[in-house]
Amino acid sequence: MDASARRRLGRSQLELTALGFGGAPIGNLFSAVTDDAAAATLDAAWSAGLRHFDTAPLYGHGLSEQRIGAFLAPRPRGEFLVSTKVGRLLLPAARAEGGAYVDVPSFQPFFDYSYDGALRSLENSLTRLGLERIDLLLIHDIDALTHGEAEQARRYRAAMDGAYPALDRLRRSGAVGAIGLGVNDWRVCARAASDGDFDAFLVAGRYTLLEQEPIETFLPLCAKRGIGVIAAGVFNSGVLATGPRPGALYNYRPAPRDVLDRVARIERVCQAHGVSLPAAALRLPLLHPAVTSVVLGLRSPDEVVRNLLLMTASVPLGLWCDLKREGLLHPDAPVVDEAS
Repeated sequence: MDASARRRLGRSQLELTALGFGGAPIGNLFSAVTDDAAAATLDAAWSAGLRHFDTAPLYGHGLSEQRIGAFLAPRPRGEFLVSTKVGRLLLPAARAEGGAYVDVPSFQPFFDYSYDGALRSLENSLTRLGLERIDLLLIHDIDALTHGEAEQARRYRAAMDGAYPALDRLRRSGAVGAIGLGVNDWRVCARAASDGDFDAFLVAGRYTLLEQEPIETFLPLCAKRGIGVIAAGVFNSGVLATGPRPGALYNYRPAPRDVLDRVARIERVCQAHGVSLPAAALRLPLLHPAVTSVVLGLRSPDEVVRNLLLMTASVPLGLWCDLKREGLLHPDAPVVDEAS
């Protein structure tokens, strides 16, 4: 599979590369990355033909947007697509608490899903990126994983009453090319598809080699309505990249025993077919017709090279058949690349 192949994002006019660049790691996620190292990673991705760059104000408290913007500045605007997000504003702080992000600028993110908050967030992102428009603008993290079950309903309503009308206006004016959600839970996307008119959903960790629940209702809904799906977190935070090793992460936390056991079973089937676990994990989401692309967080040029090799690895049909036979893959999961 060609990482640089262009694929139409649902019914929108945007064409994303099959593999997109996820900007969280170069925002100093978990560990610091120098400006030079970030630029080298972006350059490796560009040289490989990646042309979709996904970022957010949260990623390094603006650092990811700044680094991506600086890299893209000398490049023709028509040759790349940028997605960023609204839902958090960065406010100056004497001492910023970075959480998972380290060595961040002195800005603290605050949730704001209001109409004015969305417009202000976009304006600030455009400044950090040095761009005049955004191709894909996403409402960020209106799921229970971020806010908790009790708070999520309020945040969702605030976003649909505030941020969504702002994004819809921006789309109609041509200020942004397409709009959607960027979340960790497909269920909030299914609800939003009924409550609004969205072009795309970026969903992290929910249609993977480990989890295929969205295949039953959500992905068919997106395919029917022409809503493009971007699959992020396809390694489920790490366990599908490292395998069931001690300390392997699942959903940003140490993987529980049942997850490790299931991954071990999947890995044994992959090994029997001479396929690495991460190669299968990267390939599966792209085989569903509703999924336009995969976005991977990339930290170094070596990571870019490794993942490009995974994209081109041969994955035989027999692997998917054996996974289904052993109850490790949903029986309805598409296993033939209709886009090729």
